[in-house]
Amino acid sequence: MNQHFADAFREGLRELGYTEGQNVRIEERWADGRPERFPDLVTDLLKLRVDVIVAASNLGAMAAKKATTSVPIVFVGASDPVGAGLVESLARPGGNVTGLSLAFEEGFAGKWVELLKEAVPRASRVAVLFDQASLVRGSLRDMETAATALGVKLYEIGVQEASEFEGAFATMARDGAGGLIVWTSPLTLRYRAPIVQLAATRHLPAMYGFGEFARVGGLMAYGPSVREMFRRAAAYVGRILKGAKPADLPVEQPTTFELVINLKTAKALGLTIPPSLRARADQVIQ
Repeated sequence: MNQHFADAFREGLRELGYTEGQNVRIEERWADGRPERFPDLVTDLLKLRVDVIVAASNLGAMAAKKATTSVPIVFVGASDPVGAGLVESLARPGGNVTGLSLAFEEGFAGKWVELLKEAVPRASRVAVLFDQASLVRGSLRDMETAATALGVKLYEIGVQEASEFEGAFATMARDGAGGLIVWTSPLTLRYRAPIVQLAATRHLPAMYGFGEFARVGGLMAYGPSVREMFRRAAAYVGRILKGAKPADLPVEQPTTFELVINLKTAKALGLTIPPSLRARADQVIQ
């Protein structure tokens, strides 16, 4: 579960003077890695006549938008809110939807390739594991550009559900992958522990997009602080509860990033992380 994200949201509300059970009530619904459940979960919330819906993914936010044009929706971590049709633009969302985007700046995804190559210089073939419902093609192009410059061959392995992970890792082993980049989505984040374990079993160095992966044993992660994004989402909810309209609240892009390196995992993989890379880390797990 990703309960600590919900806890960060509650922390943000408390900082704004909202106390659960006194002046605010929170109804949680979890899809448990099954996006087909989103429409029913949204319907359930609308029956409760909620004042705001907070959605933690593109798919969840899209299900909410399809279900209502009147209840305000705040998304957290939508990877491409404009391209997905959630908002008209980041500066002027329009409609009843706004929030915090994961729309990385151009070239950002290439940093995953660069950092992995720096940690594992011998890696010449790198697999990209992604959820077919969530991959942003622009980010894949950024990875390919960086890979070409570094002499790395990328190849994609798409999955649709958790039961396909073992087969995906078997394919990586058969194809001689020397490294792995995992695209973060509701599916991969939900099953981060099994993914990290499969990478360990296959002795495969992996780079992830959220620090949560490294904290459960992944080798490295670089990306936005998701906990901070959920805390920031509380500010949007607070403004909406005080009368602001989502259409007038610009979409916020990531501002806090973290590089997390797990040295315990590096040792198990027989890797020595360069001192220059360790020095840049925001968190080093011993």
